[in-house]
This record gives sequence, structure tokens and C-alpha cells, in this order.
Amino acid sequence: MKRLNIVTLGTKNLERSKAFFLQLFQWTPCKKDSDKIVFYDMGSWHFALYPWALLAEDAMVSSTGEGFSGITLAHKVRDKSEVSQLLEKAKALGGTILKPAQDVFWGGHSGYFKDLDGHLWEVA
Repeated sequence: MKRLNIVTLGTKNLERSKAFFLQLFQWTPCKKDSDKIVFYDMGSWHFALYPWALLAEDAMVSSTGEGFSGITLAHKVRDKSEVSQLLEKAKALGGTILKPAQDVFWGGHSGYFKDLDGHLWEVA
């Protein structure tokens, strides 16, 4: 069976990240979250936030190091004008714009921001 059940991002400050995603996307955590992990019901799958060091420990890898992890996440909006609006909102909440909103090679319009823990998000 092909399916993806949960995408979990490591976070260095769970409460701060929880507030960031609530304010940016209006995501409300599921009732089943705890003080150690936050789940968001995305329909047929879940998005989760978990402390960075504990996630690394669980995967049995080092929690130190920076750079491109080879993964980006994307958030699709309905209208081209919403791309720059959401990027600016992410910046106002402490995110960093990496690529301003622009027309792109595949025919769409997108930009990138880095969230509070350095994860890369495309807004398209």
C-alpha cells in the first residue's frame, strides 16, 4: 500500500513553532497532542512538530549540523497574489524569505521562506 501517514519536523522551541503555524496558516493542533509533540490533521495524513533533539535521538542521528537537508515543503495558494502575501506574513512572524515571489520555469508563481527552525517552505 502506497501512502504517507505523518510528516514530522524537528523544532527547537515547540511552543514558538506551534504559534508560528497557527498564525501563518491558521492550523489548529489536534486534541491528541501533548507537551512533547503537536499533531495537525491534514485529512488523510498528519503534520507533526517534535523537539529537534528528541527527533534526532529517536532516529539515532546527531542533532547538530546545518545546511540543506534535501527536503522542502510546499503550501499551495489559490491566487498568484497570495504568494507574496503569505511570504510577507511568514517574514513578519520571524521566518526568512529566501526567494521572493516570482514567475517560475514550470509556469507557476512561487517563492521560498525558511521557518523558525530552518525548514524550507515553498509558497506556490
